[in-house]
Amino acid sequence: MTDSRHVRLGLLLALPAVALTACGGTGSTAATSAGDGTGTITIWAHQGQDSENTVLQNAVNSFNGSQSAIKATLKFVPEKDYTKTLTATSASALPDIVEFDGPMMSSFVYNKKLSPISDYVLPATVANATAAVKAQGTLDGKLYGLGMYDSGLGIYANKKLLDAAGVKYPASVLDDWTAADFTAAVQKLAAANPSHKALDLKEDYGLATEWGTYGMSPIVWSAGGALVKQGKAAGALDSPAVVDAFRTFQSWKPYVDADTDGNAFVNGRVALSWVGHWAYPAYSKALGSDLTVLPLPDFGNGAKTGQGSWAWGISSGSQHAKAAGKFLDYLLDDTNVTAMTTADGAVPATKTALAASPLYRTGGPLHLFAQELAEPCGDTDITKSCVAVTRPLTAGYPVITAQFSQALNDIYGGADPQTSLAKAARAIDQDFSDNDGYSLTK
Repeated sequence: MTDSRHVRLGLLLALPAVALTACGGTGSTAATSAGDGTGTITIWAHQGQDSENTVLQNAVNSFNGSQSAIKATLKFVPEKDYTKTLTATSASALPDIVEFDGPMMSSFVYNKKLSPISDYVLPATVANATAAVKAQGTLDGKLYGLGMYDSGLGIYANKKLLDAAGVKYPASVLDDWTAADFTAAVQKLAAANPSHKALDLKEDYGLATEWGTYGMSPIVWSAGGALVKQGKAAGALDSPAVVDAFRTFQSWKPYVDADTDGNAFVNGRVALSWVGHWAYPAYSKALGSDLTVLPLPDFGNGAKTGQGSWAWGISSGSQHAKAAGKFLDYLLDDTNVTAMTTADGAVPATKTALAASPLYRTGGPLHLFAQELAEPCGDTDITKSCVAVTRPLTAGYPVITAQFSQALNDIYGGADPQTSLAKAARAIDQDFSDNDGYSLTK
């Protein structure tokens, strides 16, 4: 993938958090109609990379050519404006099918802009979706969205530099290193480097952004905490174990390359890079057989990873939901999923496409990501044995990510972890209190 990926992770911050949630279920509502499975359906998608746009347009054209009962029309909205556009558009004015950034789903459900899709897509479509993607798309027991692809997070390592420094590293997701092991490895690698740097945390993305939440919230979960637990951040985000974990995180800073040019890893300035699947094309080209991907460190509750990406759903204002479901069945088949993930390098979100992927299948260079996503936690039951955690499924997510990423940035800058995390927890809890916990039933 290109750098447009991290723009996606910053998409939620395009609007102030209050603007995304202030309508709290009080806006205009619309009633979904199944229709008779025929007619014209409208589709909105974010305008991503040219290669992704081409795949989507080809899918629409192919669908239209495969039958005559339904005509699908596709509209691209510039990516920087996409979530703002969905947020500002009333439910009755939305198209039949909408693409949405996964963490925003709960906000759109809360504001009555999405309908459950299970009645309109085939059971086989749902069954073939990976468990992690279904976890992202499920809220209050109802499935609102499925994606063509997912995301993976890990540590890319330069084996040549690790071997030269005598650093041992994990062989698989079942062999993750402890936080202490990782810290010792970082220190040893830094000592062997004239620059005394060893690690890239993608500071060039910005830690006080959605990258900070996506990239570093696995530390919270791996320490046994949560961004919110049962609607509360206090005691979950700022628990002693989480605070200790972020003291460890803070201790890495002297060994981190700020990576202002984005080339710290590819140019060999550091041996380790904490980033996602999208970095593979550039990293593989630069390192070849010296490249490997490793799980994130275990802070006590098992190694964890973030997951989630763009997904597709049916708007609550659709009058052609049955026809929309037929298009989604078509869009989410292996032909289209494989075309899309070939274009953008992401993790296929269907079981069969994932198993066949040269990158992610057993023996593939990125199989670790598939292994991690095969052990989903959802967003609430974060046990030691699961790995892939969904960002909190709540309409209050924009507040959660804004507060956590700011705390993270402050901690990285030298602020006290206890003070910063407690401050973030108080702000999150106050917002949830002000909005009745973002209840879907009020």
